[in-house]
Amino acid sequence: MGAESLAEATAGAVSNFSSSFMLDGATYKKGAQLGFQGIDFYFAGRCGVLGDVDADVATAALAFFAPDTVRAAWDNSRDVMSRVEAGAAFAGCLEQWAADHLGDDVDWVRLSELAREVAAAATVAGAPLFAAWRAAPQPSDPRADALFRMNVLRELRMARHASAVIALGLDPADAVRHRTPQMLGIFGWPEAELDDAVADAWNEAERLTNLAFDRDLDTLHDEQRIEFAALCAAALASKH
Repeated sequence: MGAESLAEATAGAVSNFSSSFMLDGATYKKGAQLGFQGIDFYFAGRCGVLGDVDADVATAALAFFAPDTVRAAWDNSRDVMSRVEAGAAFAGCLEQWAADHLGDDVDWVRLSELAREVAAAATVAGAPLFAAWRAAPQPSDPRADALFRMNVLRELRMARHASAVIALGLDPADAVRHRTPQMLGIFGWPEAELDDAVADAWNEAERLTNLAFDRDLDTLHDEQRIEFAALCAAALASKH
C-alpha cells in the first residue's frame, strides 16, 4: 500500500459507505411508518442487535452520543417493537438502500467475501456492536450483503476509534465538536469552545485507530489487501 496503510486507504469507505443508509430520509420515513418518533429508529435499529439491554449499555456501545439522548430514544422506542425486530427492520432499510443506490459495476460478492474474512478473524474485545452485527442474519442479495459486511467493519473500526479516544483522555463530546460540529445536536451535546490540544489529541486517536484497524486487516494477504482497497474505492464510486 506504499506509505499509506490499508486502514488509512479504506477509512473513507469503511466509515462512510454503510452510513449512507443510516442517514437516508427513506430510512426515517420507514421508521415513522413503523411507529418510531424522530430519530429513535436510528438508536433502536442500530443497537437493537444488542437485545433488550439498559440504555447505558447502548450508550457504552455507541460511545460518542450523550447518555441522556440515548436513554430518551431507547426508552421511547421500547414499546414500538422488540429490540430484535427493530434491528431486523433497520437491516431491511439497509437492503432497500442497497437496491436503490448501488449499481452492478462492482464485484459485490468479492467485497463481501473479503470483508467477511476480516470480520471473522477480528477480536470482539471492546466492540459489542461489531460482535452483535457480525452475528446477525445476512442479506441474500449480493449488493446488500456487501453493504451489510461493510457495516460490520464500520462498527469494528468505530469501536477501535472509541477505544483510542478514551485511552487518550479525549472527551467524546469534544471529539464530536472537533470532527463533526454540525452533528452536535443529533449527538446530544451542547456547543463549547475547544482547547487547542483537542485537535492534536483527535489526530493521535485517528493514528491509533488506523494502527488497531490495520491489525484487524492483517488477516488479508498482499494480493487481497490490494483487491480490498480497490473494491472499497469502487463501492464508494458506485453509490448514487
